[in-house]
Amino acid sequence: MTDISIRFHMLMVGVISSLVELGKREEGQDLIEYAMLGGLIAAAIVAVGILVYKAGLTSMATGIQNCIDFKSSTTCSPGF
Repeated sequence: MTDISIRFHMLMVGVISSLVELGKREEGQDLIEYAMLGGLIAAAIVAVGILVYKAGLTSMATGIQNCIDFKSSTTCSPGF
């Protein structure tokens, strides 16, 4: 092997061993776990909200569809 290829090989071995050592460290692990737990809780809240308000959401979507289709029996106005 030439001098350049030996240096490149040694550099790559150093980079790979550094990456392996970084993978063994646990300093940021707690933050990732809390972020994943927060995401799971948020997804559960959204799922429960959809189940609770399913009838209202379906009714609203149907009303929007009727307004977009210009059905004469539908009054298109905000529901305040």
